[in-house]
Amino acid sequence: MAKAEVGTPKYVANKMKSKGLQRLRWYCQVCEKQCRDENGFKCHTQSESHMRNMLSISQNSRGKIEEYSKMFSSDFVRLLRSSHGEKKINANRFYQEYIANKDHIHMNATKWTSLSDFVRYLETSKMCVVEESEKDGLCIAYVDNSPEAIERREYLKRKKEAEADDNEMANKILSKQIQQANEQAKKNAIEETTEDKEKYNLKRNADSTEAPIKLAIAPTKKPLAIGLSNKKTPGKIKNVFASSASKVTKTTKTASTIKKPTNMLEKIMLNDQQRR
Repeated sequence: MAKAEVGTPKYVANKMKSKGLQRLRWYCQVCEKQCRDENGFKCHTQSESHMRNMLSISQNSRGKIEEYSKMFSSDFVRLLRSSHGEKKINANRFYQEYIANKDHIHMNATKWTSLSDFVRYLETSKMCVVEESEKDGLCIAYVDNSPEAIERREYLKRKKEAEADDNEMANKILSKQIQQANEQAKKNAIEETTEDKEKYNLKRNADSTEAPIKLAIAPTKKPLAIGLSNKKTPGKIKNVFASSASKVTKTTKTASTIKKPTNMLEKIMLNDQQRR
């Protein structure tokens, strides 16, 4: 049956029916034809065009499968680099992005039977970094091995090493300055303590010409009598009462000799003298 011409209602209807992603197992990679159901795929495999293409491929089937495998891996890695760069992403999620294009090379035509086998191939060929975790599952990240990327990574590595050397040198200089400052502070503290000792020292210098002060106390001829002596003096015993009476008479005489004040002025003067 001939195909519908472009622009005809039948062509538009077929395009609307085939819109979106169909079942992958009903896609013929040799003829690049997507069938909508199992019956359509069976009819396609029995068609003359399909049989002719299969006969041409059967002469070199391994080479054709290897060609499809290279095309699949190159398209897969190219899309991974352009869409996600070197970021990590779940492998199954990215595979859904890859097969969203209806004209892509299907995995059924390649030498890999499952996505996990293909991911392990990418890991062994060092085109991607593969990590597997319980939370995210099997994740892949693109590794850029181009000369520009390698040169850029080497430049960044040298820059990082240079920054580390600069930081190390700055730390050494800073530690040296701190050590010098601590030594200078200790030296200044020692000088200040010595100055304080010299300032407040009360010892005389050995070079001073002043004569030392000497305290010479001459001994007395008679020893000082402390308290009452036990020795008895020869002669008469003194009358104590007589001596006291003589003192009283002396005081009365001195009092009698003092003139009595005659006027008020003399009384005031006399009172002042007695107060003194």
